[in-house]
Amino acid sequence: MATFKDFRNDVKPNWCPGCGDFSVQAAMQRAAANVGLEPQNLAVISGIGCSGRISGYINAYGFHGIHGRSLPIAQGVKMANRDLTVIASGGDGDGYAIGMAHTIHAIRRNLDVTYIVMDNQIYGLTKGQTSPRSAEGFKTKSTPGGSIEQAISPMEMALTVGGTFVAQSFSTDLKDLTALIEAGIKHKGFSLINVFSPCVTYNKVNTYDWFKENLTKLSDIEGYDPSSREMAMQTLMKHNGLVTGLIYQNNNRPSYQELIQGYSEKPLVDADLNLDQAHFDKLAAEFM
Repeated sequence: MATFKDFRNDVKPNWCPGCGDFSVQAAMQRAAANVGLEPQNLAVISGIGCSGRISGYINAYGFHGIHGRSLPIAQGVKMANRDLTVIASGGDGDGYAIGMAHTIHAIRRNLDVTYIVMDNQIYGLTKGQTSPRSAEGFKTKSTPGGSIEQAISPMEMALTVGGTFVAQSFSTDLKDLTALIEAGIKHKGFSLINVFSPCVTYNKVNTYDWFKENLTKLSDIEGYDPSSREMAMQTLMKHNGLVTGLIYQNNNRPSYQELIQGYSEKPLVDADLNLDQAHFDKLAAEFM
């Protein structure tokens, strides 16, 4: 049986010392081992950005896609091989800017993929510009006078478009983050896990200390019920989205694959795609 060490490789991450993404990587490796996966059972698909490099740092199948396109690739991988556990990953710029349309439609489609977003409220790889998650007034190289745009609220967005597993964590809380990733993997449907992962180089506002002072654990809220979509939305609005834990889960909605008529239990990658000559001639005749 694999341990988290089996999901390590010899590639050394080149993230800045102190980056929250180190903890996210560790949590993914621990969660994969805890749910009983082997490296050959896991595919990690990433986009562009500092966090997009994570697919190369884990001993599993990996694909480093293009900016904002990790989810279309991840969904294609899952459709082709339903036996793989597929994790898509990226940053808030990747998932909530250029890739936002893919994020919305992947959530509502509810295909069995886990999406982990490393949210640092800034563009780190391109040296510190405002992202869709930056707060109003946030000063960066691209907004020296302060951002005049309102920040996106991804957890509220996920609820409005029909998310069936919506969670949020903080990179310093390795135990909680690992447990949420495990739950997301086990969930039969699309799982969105937003992780506050501070950028220690370019974001001097949303620091580790800032999050520790402003985050509220849902487990500390008496009577909180993650099966209540209404309560989830009200709680997010009350705390300005700054909560951690399982926000909402709906186990009653079928996954995308369960709704496809004739979707074979045998993965496409194992299907016999050879055509006999008679069948080929019949298909070709349709175009002649």
